[in-house]
Amino acid sequence: MTPAGDTYVPPGPPCIGVLLAGGEARRLGADKHALRIGGKTLLERNLALLASIFPRVAVSLRVGQELGGSGESLAAPAELLTDAWTGSPLAAIVTALDHYREPVFVLACDLALAERRAIEEVLEAFVAVDVALPVVDGKLEPLHAAYGPACLRPMRRLLERGRHRIVESFPDVRVAGVPFPTARPFFNINHPEDYEAALRREVQRLLDKQTALQPEGAEEAEAPPAGAPPQPALVAIVGKSDSGKTTLIERLLPELRALGLRVGTVKHDVHGFEIDTPGKDSWRHGRAGAEAYAVAGPGQLAYVRALETELPLADIARRYFGDVDMLVAEGYKRQAPHRVEVFRAAAGHAEPLCGPGEALAIVTDAPLEHERRFALDDAAGLARFIASRLDDLRRY
Repeated sequence: MTPAGDTYVPPGPPCIGVLLAGGEARRLGADKHALRIGGKTLLERNLALLASIFPRVAVSLRVGQELGGSGESLAAPAELLTDAWTGSPLAAIVTALDHYREPVFVLACDLALAERRAIEEVLEAFVAVDVALPVVDGKLEPLHAAYGPACLRPMRRLLERGRHRIVESFPDVRVAGVPFPTARPFFNINHPEDYEAALRREVQRLLDKQTALQPEGAEEAEAPPAGAPPQPALVAIVGKSDSGKTTLIERLLPELRALGLRVGTVKHDVHGFEIDTPGKDSWRHGRAGAEAYAVAGPGQLAYVRALETELPLADIARRYFGDVDMLVAEGYKRQAPHRVEVFRAAAGHAEPLCGPGEALAIVTDAPLEHERRFALDDAAGLARFIASRLDDLRRY
């Protein structure tokens, strides 16, 4: 993949990482850079990754594009570059090479599972070449690649002829292909189903990490000791009476399970409740003075414990739901650290329960303003939103 030519003076390794965030996402229908995985937008995740490797980082944007409208922020000091040409990643690469006049590493913002080691392998191959990029099963990955200044002229010629395929410039430059056994670090998001797949992979990665941290034969603890695995993620569905909290949870649970999460629930009853059947043997055990008792049978276990005072929601999550990935609470409008409110106009309430900034999201059929607003029947969208913040929801 190296054309014949005169004596070649190789450039040094790239010291600049450029995040390509100017795609219009026509197939997805939303700005890719604002999609969240693991509690951060793709822009925040990938920019932080580049900043951990390169002393200088930049974000490439299309003409007229602005950041910040979807709550994302620059995770590191970065220069903003506006494409001198429009219509393709090739234009962004040419803009960056023309601006810096030195080698750059470019990373597409929609690569959802980018890894430091994959970038380092590409950089290691950038020796006496103009391009270094991954190759998986014969497929080139030009949006996870290092480019030298010698690429500028042939790439610019392509743009001037109205052509935008990056690989068409490769016959005129020296290219090093880096073989990779898997395409995972180059998984990009083009369609809604790609986003769901990325969430499932990230959820599985977090669950695998949690399993690796779990000591063999560890007993359930009432409170997580230092160095213990992450506690279950915790989110509460709140709302005023008859808003549809239970109905929403019924719709939400299958969607969370489809993303690979094991889910538990807890219902808050401020009026007290009787879970056992009066007159039954277990009920008689409790009446006789048992501090705690259980009814066990094939496939299920019911456990009842007497309490002098109400147990805080966080303690319930830690003590009794340590073997699930997420606990969804119904109610706990004052205790819950992370809340999603459901507000149904037909319930007759004038305003939501939560004040400004108190709810992570709102599920409603009313024209309420909120950064994260979901329709009453969009349980799938809400599940993706919740799963994308799994790490954040473990903090309480």
